[in-house]
Amino acid sequence: MNQTKKWKKWSGVLLTTAMALSLAACGGGGGQTAVGGGKAASTYPEKPIVITAPSGAGGGLDKTARSVAKVMSASKLVEKTITVENKPGGGQAVGLADFVTQDKKNNYKLLLPSTPIIINNLKKEGNSPHSYNDMTPLALLTKDYGAIVVAAGSPFNDLKTLMDAIKADPTKVTVAGGSAPGSLDHLTFLMPAVKAGIDPKSVKYISYDGGGEAIAALLGGNADVLATDVSGAGEYVKSGKVKILGVSSPERLKGTFKDIPTYKEAGYDTELINWRGVFGPKDMTPDAVAYWEEKLKAMTQTAEWKAELETNGWDDGYKNGADFKTYLGEQEKMFKEILGLLNMAK
Repeated sequence: MNQTKKWKKWSGVLLTTAMALSLAACGGGGGQTAVGGGKAASTYPEKPIVITAPSGAGGGLDKTARSVAKVMSASKLVEKTITVENKPGGGQAVGLADFVTQDKKNNYKLLLPSTPIIINNLKKEGNSPHSYNDMTPLALLTKDYGAIVVAAGSPFNDLKTLMDAIKADPTKVTVAGGSAPGSLDHLTFLMPAVKAGIDPKSVKYISYDGGGEAIAALLGGNADVLATDVSGAGEYVKSGKVKILGVSSPERLKGTFKDIPTYKEAGYDTELINWRGVFGPKDMTPDAVAYWEEKLKAMTQTAEWKAELETNGWDDGYKNGADFKTYLGEQEKMFKEILGLLNMAK
C-alpha cells in the first residue's frame, strides 16, 4: 500500500515536471529554447533564408543581394542557405508591398531595397502606400551614386553637350530608367537637367522594370541615354559597351570610374546618393533582429565584402539598425524638399 502511494506521488511529480518543460519549450517561440530554467536562448535560424530584391535580375539591387548571400556563405558567418528572389515592378513598389503585407511575421524573409522606397511614398503620383516604417531596419550597407550613361558609339561625350541638345529639342533625346517617373532614376537625370535650365516636364523619359531592362533598351537602340546607378553600369563600362558622362557623387569615385566627372565638375551643382540596406519584417522577433544586426556588421568587416565594394564601385555606408532608421528619416525630409522643388511632391 505504501509502495503504491509513493509511486503515485513520484509519478505526479514527473508528470508536472514534464509538462513544465514542454510549456517552457513552446513559450520560447519558433527560434528559442529554454536553458537551465533561465532566459530562453535563441536557436534562430533553423531553416534557409530568402533575401528579396524588389527589382529584376542584373540591376544594382540584385547584385547587392547576391553579394550579401555570397559573402555570408564564403565567410561562414551564416551556415543556413541564403537564396535571392527577384520581385520587380513599380520601381520596387511591388516587392515592397508583397513583403510588407505577406511577410510581416516571417523571420526567414529579408528585403534589400534602396532609396526609391522613400521617393515612391512621397511623390504626387506615388505608387506605394508603404514606407520604411512598415519594416524593421537592420543595416545600411552601401552608398551608390547615379550615373548618366550613353552607348559607346553615342555622339554625346560630356554632360554639357547632352543637356544643350535637350534644351534645343527635347523630343529628339529619349532617356531610359529602371524606375517609374519621379523615382530615383528619373531624378538622377532631372537634378542636373534642372540645373542646366531644362524644364523637367519636357524630358522624354521611359521607365522600365529594373536596371537590366533599361540598359538593354539603351544597348538595343531604343533609348539615347540611360539614367541608372554606377554599379549597374560598371560591367558594361569595363566591356566597352557604354560610356558614363557624369556621376552624382560628391567627389570623384575610384578605380574603374576615376576619370568620370561629377555633376558638380560638369557645372551642375547637385548630388544624389542611392543607399541600399537590409530590412526585416515589421514584427520580426527580437532574437532574429539581434542575429542579423550582428551578422551584417561582421560581414561588412570581412575581406570578401570589401572586395565586393571595390569591384562594384560601391561606397561602404554601414550603419546599424538604429542609426539606419535615423538616416532614413533624414532622407525622407530631403526628398520631400527635392520633390517639392520639382512640383512632384504629394
